[in-house]
Amino acid sequence: MKSIKIILLFIIAFSINSCGVYNFTGAKPINAKTFQVNYFQNTAELVEPGIERTFTLRLQDLIQNQTNLNLTNTNGELLYEGEIVEFRVTPMTATADQRAAQNRLTISVMVRFSNKNKEEDNFEKRFSFFYDYSGNSQLVGSQLTDALDVIFERITQDIFNESLAKW
Repeated sequence: MKSIKIILLFIIAFSINSCGVYNFTGAKPINAKTFQVNYFQNTAELVEPGIERTFTLRLQDLIQNQTNLNLTNTNGELLYEGEIVEFRVTPMTATADQRAAQNRLTISVMVRFSNKNKEEDNFEKRFSFFYDYSGNSQLVGSQLTDALDVIFERITQDIFNESLAKW
């Protein structure tokens, strides 16, 4: 009976200990306490006002929600900076009378990531995603908001995965 209690205690202790390494976001253990996201300027040829602020805030929110890092304005151990380099609308399919039946909004962001504690993790990379919409509608109002939500969710998650999750 005593050996069963010892074995059960050992299994419980091992189970609790193994849970400490796992987290639900997939981020590896980070040797940092602070992060900084500098304002992403919009340098694209076609400029949509306000998307640079929206993107910067979305990236900050994602990192805060999926890690225990603290956001700082200066001297962050992890630094994200860059610019929006592409905002492009292109026709994808045409109708019989040579009109666009479907358009695609593509946004690309150039990101420079620096980790002061582990410089081999530093990178400069372009992240891009798209949103398809009907050629009969204008990309304004709620449709633009929906497109930006889809695109920025994917791009910020890709940046998170590249910098912290190492996927």
